[in-house]
Amino acid sequence: MNHLNKPIGLTWDLESIFPGGSESAKLKSFIEALEADIARLDQEIKQASAPSTLEDTKGLDSFINTLQSVYSRMGEASSFIGCLTAQNTQDKKAIQLSDRMTSLGARLESVTAVFENVLRQVDDELFSAWISREDIAPIAFSLTESRDRAKEKLPPEQESLVLDLAVDGYHGWSEHYDTIVGKFGIPYKNDKGEEVILSAGQAANKMHDTDRDVREDIFAKWEATWKELADYGADTLNRLGGFRLKLYAKRGWEDVLKEPLAINRMSRETLDTMWQVITEHKPVFVKYLERKAKLLGVDKLSWADVEAPMGGKEGGKIPYEDAAEVIVKEFNGFSPKMSEFAVDAFNKNWIEAEDRPGKRPGGFCTSLTESKETRIFMTYGGTASNVSTLAHELGHAYHQHVMRDLPVFCQDYAMNVAETASTFAENILSTAQVSAAKDKEEKLALLEEKIQRSVAFFMNIHARFLFETRFYDQRKAGLLSAEDLCELMEEAQKEAFCGALGSYHPHFWLSKLHFYITGVPFYNFPYTFGFLFSSGLFARAQAEGATFAAKYDALLQDTGRMKVEDLAQKHLGVDLTKPDFWREAIALSVADVEQFLEMTEE
Repeated sequence: MNHLNKPIGLTWDLESIFPGGSESAKLKSFIEALEADIARLDQEIKQASAPSTLEDTKGLDSFINTLQSVYSRMGEASSFIGCLTAQNTQDKKAIQLSDRMTSLGARLESVTAVFENVLRQVDDELFSAWISREDIAPIAFSLTESRDRAKEKLPPEQESLVLDLAVDGYHGWSEHYDTIVGKFGIPYKNDKGEEVILSAGQAANKMHDTDRDVREDIFAKWEATWKELADYGADTLNRLGGFRLKLYAKRGWEDVLKEPLAINRMSRETLDTMWQVITEHKPVFVKYLERKAKLLGVDKLSWADVEAPMGGKEGGKIPYEDAAEVIVKEFNGFSPKMSEFAVDAFNKNWIEAEDRPGKRPGGFCTSLTESKETRIFMTYGGTASNVSTLAHELGHAYHQHVMRDLPVFCQDYAMNVAETASTFAENILSTAQVSAAKDKEEKLALLEEKIQRSVAFFMNIHARFLFETRFYDQRKAGLLSAEDLCELMEEAQKEAFCGALGSYHPHFWLSKLHFYITGVPFYNFPYTFGFLFSSGLFARAQAEGATFAAKYDALLQDTGRMKVEDLAQKHLGVDLTKPDFWREAIALSVADVEQFLEMTEE
């Protein structure tokens, strides 16, 4: 196993991708070349006609190869620019570049829409022969998916118009959310008694403080600050929702879940079965919440208590280097390949973790397909939750790493299976940590951290799903006010948490970026799918031992080229539309709660 550098850098290296940041000359020429290639592809595909013989299909080989290259390079530039805007929300040049990439992305989608229409016009027999050709077969799933998608959409010229208008409309509203977040700031007195302004990311970390008074104080200010911005957020969310609903209506789509389910390559039956099994098991998680409230000396947990650490000792912050070492060590216990990859990510400075103002809240992993690298973004504050986030994002990065040599179209995996790799990585870390705990207090704290994630996926994210479903239902009748949205959110939280909390977070619809992402509607249920699916995988890993690592890599490599039901059937031999697998998966989380309840009995 490789060794970690000392010291480990807290800021990422972006210079190796495009030197000069948002002023990079290399980036400028890279984008100009992209624009030229997209323009050329646009001309080519508009002049193309649907193949009528197998020989004719070869005439599109060059177009397909260039299209894959363009998508790869678009991902490279977009990811890099996304890193710039995340590390400094005031980088105006990066924001301008982001807008340029959005426009370019719309043009590329227009090209793709015309290409998909060409695929749609090919008769079934010829299309089957086309995707069976040796050099096309590796991307057969992607082409078939594109063809099926075209059959569900408007004619290509109308889809192209929609995409063009969406740049300053749909996507523009999404980017406006970033402007709103940039105005967020909470005054706070630090340890030296100096008043500083906390960014949203810094304030969110403070809500994991061991001191309940600090948590409650920050949360009250958090809610109040978001309330001041609520009318802007409501306007933004309403416009995003209205755009989607009108487009769906024009396409003849009645179910708002049609698009997110298709994007995640899963059936409604699988989704409903998953939520059904979770709802069946919620009573045990309510017992956990009630026990935690008792241990904290309160009647009911407040929203800010749900993810609070249990019995943390003063000065219990975890240094970043310690977090890196434990992640590398535990990954090695499952897969030396995964561990070596994590070492590389730390040593090559692929991770932005510094706790400083001006950064975007949250965490993410982004892929640089051309460079065959990734970059991870987070704000590391030394909490156990931060360590989990670090492992989570490294899981995403490893997923991309094992797919890096596949055709570009085969690397396009959906969010739900992406979350499988990230939560699997968290599982490796947390399970090993609980087992290796030195005393009861440490074991309890680690176990509780693990359970917090289960509560997040089964309750918090369920609340998001319920809110978004109801929001779209009501949005059909007209605009919702900020007060309406707060009411909808609080109702969803009460239902999802089974009324177990003493206070809720009505402005969550505004504080959570996920509701404003245009690329993936319903940016919620895929997290829960990934968590439970990875739990099922982890159960297999524990049962099979060292031989499972290779099977795990093979499953990850297939995530961009099959539906999730087929993926589960091929690699696990299970039917995701039936409750059996989901019950086996959730049993691991239930066992954690039962152990917690047993350890905290008086």
